[in-house]
Amino acid sequence: MPTFETCPRFTADFQHLTPAQRHRFRRVVLDAFVPDLRTGRPFRAGLRVKRVQRSSSGVYEITWSMGAGPAGRATWQYGPEIHPGTPHVIWRRVGTHNILTGP
Repeated sequence: MPTFETCPRFTADFQHLTPAQRHRFRRVVLDAFVPDLRTGRPFRAGLRVKRVQRSSSGVYEITWSMGAGPAGRATWQYGPEIHPGTPHVIWRRVGTHNILTGP
């Protein structure tokens, strides 16, 4: 199982999401993001994983909601492995497209 940690900004962003947005984010992480990390294959297209262009530190974004309203996005990066051979993810921001101004 991949390991995770959150930055303080992520925690603050997460508290500002609606309960429905929090639920949707958790579902996408558990049902798609984590399984893709486990396999080591490229992420499924529906997650729209890509590197944040203005960031030189290996920060990536995923799109976790494409429904009505602004798309839900989260930024993350790989951290040092806690368990050898197991990916470690550092969640940086979560919200809408606006989070990309300071990923």
